[in-house]
Amino acid sequence: MRPITLDGFERTFAADPDPWQTFRNRDEAVKRGAILHAIGVGPLGRVLELAAGNGSNSVAIAPRALRLDATEATGAGTALVARALAGVPRARAIRLAVPAHLPRATYDVVVVAELLYYLTPQAMRQTARDVAAALRPGGRLVLAHHRIDFHDFAQHAARLHRQFLRATGCDWRVRPVHRNRRWAVLACTLA
Repeated sequence: MRPITLDGFERTFAADPDPWQTFRNRDEAVKRGAILHAIGVGPLGRVLELAAGNGSNSVAIAPRALRLDATEATGAGTALVARALAGVPRARAIRLAVPAHLPRATYDVVVVAELLYYLTPQAMRQTARDVAAALRPGGRLVLAHHRIDFHDFAQHAARLHRQFLRATGCDWRVRPVHRNRRWAVLACTLA
């Protein structure tokens, strides 16, 4: 594997606003439905979405949130998220590369999708601690990632959800929402 860099993501989003066809692909729509099921119907309070990409999940999450902070590490990606959320009240696109200080001190829900395998192990551990510290007691963490490796990952995908949860240092009630041979979505509640 040869990890993609932020510059690589920047070029990818600049060349194609939907490089993984997340707005059009049927499997991506199924995954988005699983993420929404894991989040719950709402209304939810403060929701944080890390690595929002082009905003395809953000626009689906926003109607369920009283406040949505959709973060993206690249300028081109952040602009795409802002465009997707244009006109959506109480939702904002924020440029943020994790690990970093999160936009708010406390969240009711944190969504981490298609991110962990792009982080180094050290960056993932710090992000896990940051997310756990920002999630309110009883809050929900939604994890949605591939279970198979791709050429541009920094880490192998197979056990990342378990490693991320362990790195938080917290106890979790974990409910698998959807799993197939390619990806899995988990709803995790702080115990």
